[in-house]
Amino acid sequence: MAAVRYLVHDVERAVAFYTGRLGFTLDTQMGNAFAIVAHGDLRLWLSGLTSSAARVMHDGREAEPGGWNRIVIAVDDLVGMVATPRAAGLTFRNDIVTGPGGKQIVLDDDSGYAIELFQAA
Repeated sequence: MAAVRYLVHDVERAVAFYTGRLGFTLDTQMGNAFAIVAHGDLRLWLSGLTSSAARVMHDGREAEPGGWNRIVIAVDDLVGMVATPRAAGLTFRNDIVTGPGGKQIVLDDDSGYAIELFQAA
């Protein structure tokens, strides 16, 4: 099992995005402060701005949502997986690109995190 924590603007919207658009299931939710969604062995911890994960660091730095680090979700049909989110108006950072290992595309969730959808060659 692997866990990744994302600081998100709105936990309920993030849960809806990951469960409704990407096939995650809701494991745990504590209001709009925290939730865990699951996809296979991955546990994605969604921490809201009122969670302990959003507290200011001892050196004064503030945690904030978004970035280029990303989770990768392996899919069998990348073109099919992209069609529904694109039709729903979700934001993709690029078009499908092909490399030696397969095809990929990167989309943003509501808090600005990148999610790579990847189809192996």
